Amino acid sequence: MAALKLEQICKRYGAVQVIPDLSLDVAPGEFIVFLGPSGCGKTSLLRMIAGLEEVTGGRILIGGEDVTQAPPGQRQLAMVFQHYALYPHMTVRENLAFGLRNVNVAEAEINRRITEAARMLELDALLARKPGQLSGGQRQRVAIGRAVVKEPAIFLFDEPLSNLDAALRGRTRLELAQLHRRLGATMVFVTHDQIEAMTLATRIVVMNAGRIEQVAAPAELYRRPATRFVAGFIGTPGMNFLQVRRLGDREGRVAVLLPGGQELVTQVAGPDLAGRELALGIRPEHLVVNARGPLPGTVEIVEFLGERTLAHIRVADGTLVVATVPEQGGAPSLAAGQSVQLALTIAETHLFDAQGLAHHASEREEVAA
Repeated sequence: MAALKLEQICKRYGAVQVIPDLSLDVAPGEFIVFLGPSGCGKTSLLRMIAGLEEVTGGRILIGGEDVTQAPPGQRQLAMVFQHYALYPHMTVRENLAFGLRNVNVAEAEINRRITEAARMLELDALLARKPGQLSGGQRQRVAIGRAVVKEPAIFLFDEPLSNLDAALRGRTRLELAQLHRRLGATMVFVTHDQIEAMTLATRIVVMNAGRIEQVAAPAELYRRPATRFVAGFIGTPGMNFLQVRRLGDREGRVAVLLPGGQELVTQVAGPDLAGRELALGIRPEHLVVNARGPLPGTVEIVEFLGERTLAHIRVADGTLVVATVPEQGGAPSLAAGQSVQLALTIAETHLFDAQGLAHHASEREEVAA
């Protein structure tokens, strides 16, 4: 395992600046996930780390050594690609051995590494097959195995699960988590899928338009997002946002006017927040259909998801929010067009200023309104 350090990385394609100025420290043994929408720069960043793209500015250090100008083969990295990149005319064993033979690893050592990787990834029975005889999940395990046998300082993964169906993605996520635990290796993983990020990462690097929005553990990202972008991007469904007007402070806490005319006293400290026009953020599990709630709305769609029921509700200013429907001893009775009231867990509300920066509850008391 090795540390990875990115210092003021900049990337341009001609006149187009993809990454303006990005710095990040990755500790040895971390599982770091770059997460963001298509076009945010995460794949370009991974390819620069791998040496497959030139760095316009800044430095890349692996294990304290500056590798910014080093060719890919001298960076102690192994990369797993989205499209497997297996040689179709070779067997699984030959695919695993190919890269090692190219750097003159002894045959006995090649066999030892292949045996260990095959056992770890359950490839023993597949070593004599060719890629065309394998399922998508098996081909992906071979691609991962090819990286494992190199015994790299850092593993790089470029959206490796995107070509798998839902069931295989779930299984392969588990296998990757187990692999990380067994090897204790530094892993850098790129995805646009937040479920992959939340289940695999030690820390997630949320990217947007070539910049880092926030770096944090999955639970921290979910509970205390740094920006409105992070709050809306993380979570399924994402966080609800209501445009609210600041009324003033009540005992040092910000009071706001909700759509529909009700006042809500948040737990956000007044002196920490400037501005009058704000956005109030709350996740669907903390916005609940409740006859005593202060926020009125009209049901548009009800979704029964097995473990929970969600309602899409139009509030007074026209904003569509997603709320949780509590179980009441059977199937929910809500119907489209029905008028309802919504209750908010005040300790789980967030306020976002005009710049999109988050301000969180200063105390986590369970208070509902």
